[in-house]
This record gives sequence, structure tokens and C-alpha cells, in this order.
Amino acid sequence: MNFLRGVMGGQPAGPQQSGAETIQKLCDRVASSTLLEDRRDAVRALKSLSKKYRLEVGTQAMGHLIHVLQTDSSDSEIIGYALDTLYNVISNDEEEEQEENSQKEAEDLGSQLTDALINEQENITLILRLLEEFDFHVRWPGVKLITALLKKRCGPVQGIILVSPMGVSRLMDLLADSREIIRNDALLLLQQLTKGNAAIQKIVAFENAFERLLDIISEEGSSDGGIVVEDCLLLLLSLLKNNSSNQNFYKEGSYVQRMKPWFEVRDDNSGWSAQKVTNLHRMLQLVRVMVSPVNSPGAISSCQKAMHHCGLLQQLCAILMATGVPADILTETINTVSEVIRGSQDNQDYFASVNAPSNPPRPAIVVLLMSMVNERQPFVLRCAVLYCFQSFLYRNHKGQEEVVSTLLPSTIEASSITAGQLLCGGLFSSDSLSNWCAAVALSHALLDNPAQKEQLLRVQLATSAGTPPISLLQQCTNILSQGDKIERRGSKVQTRVGLLILLCSWISSCPIAVTHFLHNHQNVSYLTGQISENQGEDERLVQGLCALLLGICICYNDNSLENHTKEKLKQLIEKRIGKENFVEKLSFISKQEQYSRAAHQPQPTGPTPEHMLFDHQFTKLVKELEGVVTKSVYKSSEEERKEEEVKKTLEQHDSIMTQYKELIREQDAQINELKEQVVSLSSQSEQMKRTVAQQVLQIQQHRDQHSILKLKLEKGSQQAGGQGEEAQMNGLQREELSRLREELQELRGRSARLEAELADRNAIITSLNSERAQTVNGLENNAETLKELEALRSRVASQSTQISQLQAEKQDLLKTAAQSAKEAVDPAASDLQSLLTAQTQESQRLKEEVRRLAESGAGAERQLASANSSVAVLEAERARLQEELAESRKEQDDLLMLLADQDQKITTLRSRLKALGEPIEDEDDLDSQDQGDDDDDEPDD
Repeated sequence: MNFLRGVMGGQPAGPQQSGAETIQKLCDRVASSTLLEDRRDAVRALKSLSKKYRLEVGTQAMGHLIHVLQTDSSDSEIIGYALDTLYNVISNDEEEEQEENSQKEAEDLGSQLTDALINEQENITLILRLLEEFDFHVRWPGVKLITALLKKRCGPVQGIILVSPMGVSRLMDLLADSREIIRNDALLLLQQLTKGNAAIQKIVAFENAFERLLDIISEEGSSDGGIVVEDCLLLLLSLLKNNSSNQNFYKEGSYVQRMKPWFEVRDDNSGWSAQKVTNLHRMLQLVRVMVSPVNSPGAISSCQKAMHHCGLLQQLCAILMATGVPADILTETINTVSEVIRGSQDNQDYFASVNAPSNPPRPAIVVLLMSMVNERQPFVLRCAVLYCFQSFLYRNHKGQEEVVSTLLPSTIEASSITAGQLLCGGLFSSDSLSNWCAAVALSHALLDNPAQKEQLLRVQLATSAGTPPISLLQQCTNILSQGDKIERRGSKVQTRVGLLILLCSWISSCPIAVTHFLHNHQNVSYLTGQISENQGEDERLVQGLCALLLGICICYNDNSLENHTKEKLKQLIEKRIGKENFVEKLSFISKQEQYSRAAHQPQPTGPTPEHMLFDHQFTKLVKELEGVVTKSVYKSSEEERKEEEVKKTLEQHDSIMTQYKELIREQDAQINELKEQVVSLSSQSEQMKRTVAQQVLQIQQHRDQHSILKLKLEKGSQQAGGQGEEAQMNGLQREELSRLREELQELRGRSARLEAELADRNAIITSLNSERAQTVNGLENNAETLKELEALRSRVASQSTQISQLQAEKQDLLKTAAQSAKEAVDPAASDLQSLLTAQTQESQRLKEEVRRLAESGAGAERQLASANSSVAVLEAERARLQEELAESRKEQDDLLMLLADQDQKITTLRSRLKALGEPIEDEDDLDSQDQGDDDDDEPDD
């Protein structure tokens, strides 16, 4: 107090001041002093009083302290005192042991003071800005203050930090501080900051948090490190749990591979400190978070593949088979392996290949099952082994087949212990938990696998020497009916529940198993007796399961047994139990507390062994069958018959729809193929058009040359008429006459070739018309739907258009040939001859195209073999084709007329030769001269 009096300037004598008065004077000193040293001393004094007088300092000095943070930020010492004071009044961590009421009051006081501080968001922003100061006396108190505020009012403080500029980034920078105490407290701060806030978790993750945390874990010695490693792992768990975005970022960043060194097994496993056990337990939890069944299937599958490829699964299996591993670590490792292999075929196959280091080597599955059926093993360990076995068989038909095969007589080897032997041993042992675990494990070998349900019916058991073997199904029902001989009532219920779970899973969706079960008349009597009795609360679950089993016998009954058909079983229920009573007993299953707990997660858990009554997959089966069984019991035989008829009709309709879908797929493929052919023909047609355009241009050039030659010829004729016989003897005229004779002969040859070409094209037209007639006849005989008719008509129209185009091109070629014949005196006769040759080749190619188009049309008609079209439309189509044939014939007549004109022109040329005085032979003589020597064609001088 002397120090305080000196600071405040009070008198050494007189009555002592109260704490509130002292704090008030200190607050006045902070507010009114002009010297920084005075303010610093006053804040230091407030800090020393803040733990004892939290209420007074918090209510009176908080505003002054915030003002100091705003105005004196250049002095790190006073800022540190102010932050420490705020931390002391908000947090009660430093207080000594108190009574429960006083502790609660202290918590309430800290929450109230926190509310007062965060009421102004600028206060939190100010503290965050002060964290940028590197001075230890400022940064460390600031970190502790933010952590305390998050503990008191997590949600509001998270919201303020989230909207504060660079708020999360400033806090993330603390992890890079070289001073370990600040870095370690920053880990605690980030744990509180990321708690339950997905947005902040994503920001922290994208601020490179994973890289920094994994580096710290490696620097601290991984699992051998101290509590800092645990804090890092807790922060990683907070960032990844229930956050699919961060999980995906963690996987894609190849951080899964960096977890492998954590689980390296050393030769000496004796040094298991408490902190190492805790660290390794957190590491296993981190692996489980990445492959938890609550995640999306795609994320689980990708993480499972990454863990297998990087060797993490191998490391976990090595821990399973190692010696000296603590029980809790071994249990958590088994649970982790379970979720890493669950639903992943590759991981399940690898796990099946793992062998224990024994002599002789035994599969890891067998070793684990030995622990499960051993009643001396810890309860949690046995539950973990059951979870591992369930995960191994989950969506693994190959593994299910291998397990069931070890129960069949042909595969059992006396020299080795198999999984089937262990399951049978546990199923019929005196330990009720072993009975339940073995029954549930065996039910998973039958899950969604009707083939293995039928195979399990072949299993035979030798109960005692000298007695014939009995089936596994019969032995289960025998134990079920003799359950009253078990001494402990709780154990009796657990054993019977396990057997009923196995039987329900076995015979559901398997009519053959139902028939085997109903073949023993005592089974039906036992079930009806159990359901109809009025027993205590402990037996209500057994009654419900018996009702479910009897309902399954009704639903999946193929009526092969005359005494136990569906109708007779329903009559039995109505007479001995009552439908309402039956449904009420059936509803007991889903009302159990253990049922709700098992339906929540796949992992089997319970506070005590006696609480293990339900399996997760069995709860799904109950949910699926409860409504079906209820409807089956209330349904009459007439309704069932109608449902069967409707079901058969629907199956037939489905079959018809499947056939139509296949037909449509085939037709779609054919249509696509025809479209490709049309595209190909279109491109060829374009190419032909370009060729015809070039030929037209050449013909125009030849016409021009012919006009010039004609003028020269007329001029020569005029000169020949004026000079008479003297001009006739001119050498130039003789050469002209010789050339005309040659051209006349060449013209006759061309005429013959054109007639032959005309005959070929007539044959093509006749063949095309015949094929079209066959097409029309095929369409008349084979009809399908109006829609397919329209498609066929469009295809035929398209083909007809293409044929018309080909005919038009043919007509153009014929006209070109006729025009060439008229231009007999063309000086470029050799060019015309080559042009006609090219046109002939083009005609042959067009003929091939027409034939291929006709074949394509015939294929289209065969594909639409079931077409049903109107006769009137087909008659119209035939008439149109006949009109096209008539047009073709008309074109042929026109060509003949052109040839007649050509003959007339030849006659005119012969007359001109005669007028020139040149002797002209008859046509027969000219034909014979064409076959003779060329010298005979020239006249005598």
C-alpha cells in the first residue's frame, strides 16, 4: 500500500483506502496524467490489483485501458501492462481453488466483462493490430487475451475476426514466430478460433496451415514429441472434421503421404510414454477423419486409394501385427484400419494378404477373430475386431465367398484354423458376447449375397460323437429354442438376439433358405409361441425379432411347402397371435434405445457388453422390411394374386420396353450411318458440279473456236465458186476437202459411240427403276409405325432427289455430246474426243454411285422391315416413280431427235462436197472405206 500511496500522492498516515477507491484513483491517474511514466506506473498498479479485484478493475478501468491501447501504442511496456490487465479480469485461470458457487460467479463475471469489451468491434480490431508488434511484451499478452475472449464468447469473437481486414492472416502469422511460447499459445488460439466455424477453417487452411503444422510436428519429433505435437494434431482435427473442402485440399496437397512416417514401427516398442500414446491416438483419429463413413463416397474412395498407394495402410497393418503395443493404441489402430479398407476392394484384398509373424504364418483376419471370440480380451478391443471384420466384408463379395468357403466340408483343413471355424466356435460358446459377435460377423458374410446364403445351407456340423451331423441352420434354431437353459438372463437375451439377427439376415431375399427353415415344423411353433406370450421388458426385443423372422417367412415364401404357404402362415398369425398384436410386437424393435444408437454409425459400440444388441446393417434391414411385413400380414390372398399379376405384367412390359430400346438403339446407329453416307454423297455431288462447270467452260471455248473456223470455211467456199475448176485444183482446197472427209468419218465414229453410251445409260435407268419398284414392293409388304413411315418417306425422297440430280447430270452430258456432234467441223476435235472419254468415265462412276445408293436404300428398307404405311401413299410414290421413268424416256426420244439432226447435218455436208465437185460414195461404201487404208480416202489430183 505504501507504493500505491506514493503513486497517488496520498498521506502516509490516516485510514486505509478500500480497493475500489484505490482503483478509482489509479483510473483517474491514467486518464489525467500527462507524463507517460505516470500513466505507465498507474497501469502497472492496475495490473497488480486485477486478479484480486476483477470486478472493480473490469468495470472502472476497461475504458481507460482501451484508450491507452489507442494512444500509447508506441510504448510497448504500457501496452503490455494494459493487455495483461485485460486478460486478468476476463480470465480466471490463475485463481486458486474455489467453491463451486464462487467458481460459477467468476465465470459469469468473465463472460460479462467479455461482452463489455467486444461490444465495440473496434476493440478487437485494435488488439489484432497490436499483434503485428514483434515485441514479446506486447505479442504474448495479446495472444492470451484473444484466446481468453474466444473461450468466453467464441461465436461473436469469431464473427468480428472474420470481418476484420487481415484478421485471420495476422493470427496465422503467429505460427512463424521464432519464440516457441508465442507459437505454442498461437496453436491454442487457433484451436479456439476454428472451433465450429467452417468459413474460418477454410481461410486458415488456405493460409498454408497444413504445411506449417506438419512442419512443426516433424520438428518436434512426430509421435515422440511433446504436448506441442498434440496441440498441432488437435488443430488439424478441428480443420478437417466435417469439412469436405479442407479434406479435399489436404488430400490434393499430398499431405496424406506425409502422415506415413508417424506410424513407423521400431524394433523396441518398450518406450511408450503417456504423451506418445496420446499423440499416436490423435494421429490415428486424424486418419479416421479422412475416411470416416460420414464423408461423401467419392472423398472416402480417393483417400483410401492415396493411403494404400503411399504405404500408410501397410504401416497401420504393421502396428496391428507388432508386439508390445498398448491396448488402447491397438484398439484405435484396428478401428482405423477398418475404415481405411471399408468398401475399397484393393485395400480389402491387401488386408486379406497380411499375415501375422507366427509359425506357421496365419492370416491377420484369423488372428483378429481369435481375439474377438476370446472372452478374456478387453470389450472395446473385441468390438473393434468385429468392426474390422464387418469393414473387410463390406461390398466385398470375394471376401464373403472366402469366409463361407471355410465352413464347407470340402475346404476345411484339420491342420489349420480358419475364420469359419472361429465363427462357429464363437457362435456356440458359453460366452454370450462371443455368441452375439460371431452371429453378427457371420451375417455380414451373407449381406446382399444370395449365392452365399444358399451355400451356407450346405454347412454340416458334428455335434457329438456317434450322432449324425446336422445343418448349421438347424443348430442355430436348436440353440434358439433351448435359450431358457442359459443361467444368466441378460446373457440369454444377448445370445438369442444374435441368433435371430443371423437368421433374419440369412433367409431374407432367399426363398430356398425360407423353405429350409419352414421344413422344421418346430420353428414355426417356437416363433408363434414366443410372439403370443406376455413376457417382461427384457423379452420384448426377442418377441419383436421373432415377429420379424416370421414375417420374412411370409414375404419370401415360394409356397413350395403345402403346410406352410403364405396364406396358411397368415391364418396362423390371425388365429394364435392376432394381426394387431403381431404388428405391435414387430414395432418393439425400432423403439429400443440400442437400435437408435446402432443406426447412427457403422461402428459397434456400447457402454457395457450387455448393451451390444444391434448391428448397423441389421437396423437398415429392419427399416426396409418392417413396412413390407406389415403389408403382407394385412393383405388378402386376392390382393396378393392381383399384385402378382400386376408384377408379371410390369415385368413383361419392362421386357418389351427393353426390346424396343434395343431396336431404337440399332435404328439410331443405322440412321447415323445413313447420314454419314448422305454427307459423303453430298460431297461427291459438289465435286461433280464443279467438274461439270469446268466442262461447260471448255465447251464454250470450243464453240468460240468453231465460230472462227466456220467463218474461214464460208470465205473459202465463196472463193471456190468464183474460180470454178481452177480453184478446185488449188492445193489448199484439196487439203480442206481431205480434212472434211476425215472429220466426217470421225463424226460417224462418235455417233456410234454415243449410241452405245445411250444404250448403257438406258440400261442403268431400267435397272434403277426396277430397284425402286422392288423397294416400293418391300415397303408394301413390311410396315411398322407411322413415325417410322415418315422417316422412310423422307429417306426415299432424299434418294429420289439424288437420283434426279444424277439423271439431270446425265441429261446434261447427253446434251453436251449432241452439241459436240453438231460441232463436227470443230478444229479441236481431239480435245472433244478426250472430253467425251472423260464424260464416259464419269458416267461409269455415276453408275457405280447409283448402284451403291440403291444398295443403301435397300439396306434402309431391310432395317425398317416392320414398317406399316398407307397404300395410298405408296401408290402415289409409285406414280411419281413412273412419271420419272416417262421423263427419262422422253429425254431418250429427245436424244434420238438430236441424232437425227446430226444425220441431217452429215447429209448437208455431203451435199456441199458434191457441190464442190468431189465424188461422194454411198454410206455403205464409206463404211467399207473406214475399214480400209487411209490412202484410199484422198482424191486424185
